[in-house]
Amino acid sequence: MSSELIKDITDASFTLDVLESELPVLVDFWAQWCDPCKKMAPILNEIAEAYKGKLTVVKLDVDENHATPAKFGVRGIPMMTLFKDGSVVANQTGAVPRPQLESFIEESLKQN
Repeated sequence: MSSELIKDITDASFTLDVLESELPVLVDFWAQWCDPCKKMAPILNEIAEAYKGKLTVVKLDVDENHATPAKFGVRGIPMMTLFKDGSVVANQTGAVPRPQLESFIEESLKQN
């Protein structure tokens, strides 16, 4: 279901995969049972392809990884959190169409 450009990460790999990444990282906090999360999957695949080399897209299953969602205040899913230079830049909660997600990414990267 996920593109080969999207990596599944865990609490254990979060620091290396996200906080220490040289590229900005869009983290998709999701769960298997979440229908809106499933609706976002193809959009995230398209984003990963469109932003290849400029942005990394990763997925973190909130049911299997509790520490990271708690640390970053994830209260609803899907939640896309954009990290740059190891810090949270912005959050987008809920399923959104691709143009809205692209606008969120572009505006967030411009401001930071």
